[in-house]
Amino acid sequence: MVSGMERRGPADRSAYKLFRTLTTRWADNDIYGHMNNVIHYSLFDTAVNGLLIERGVLDIHGGERIFLVVETGCRYFAEIAFPDVVDAGIRVARLGGSSVRYEVGLFRHGERAAAAEGFFIHVQVDRATRRPVPVGEETRRVLERLSIG
Repeated sequence: MVSGMERRGPADRSAYKLFRTLTTRWADNDIYGHMNNVIHYSLFDTAVNGLLIERGVLDIHGGERIFLVVETGCRYFAEIAFPDVVDAGIRVARLGGSSVRYEVGLFRHGERAAAAEGFFIHVQVDRATRRPVPVGEETRRVLERLSIG
């Protein structure tokens, strides 16, 4: 631990705007009997992109605009393992011109405190050029509903 820095504890469910339920898989466990750390990132991605697809603001097959991840991070508080069901809490911490910072809490089904909390930053880009483009109005409306400030 870095001197002078304190590690905060896990957030409560009330810190998140929306939840998506995800299932773990047999292959998610590692040799130590818990979910491998890379799976947490996959669950973050699945929760957010699933939401965007369901809300009709991301067309992964033919849309002219897509999102690319440019930064990620995660803090771990408790183990998750197959066959746990995971509730992924989602909130938008920052919505910029072409980028959005999502914060995602992974909760073992029914538990109040997050087992892991992470973030990732999406940049909306033109599918062909991969250059940043402004977040569209409809997408912005969806994301603003998840904003924490």
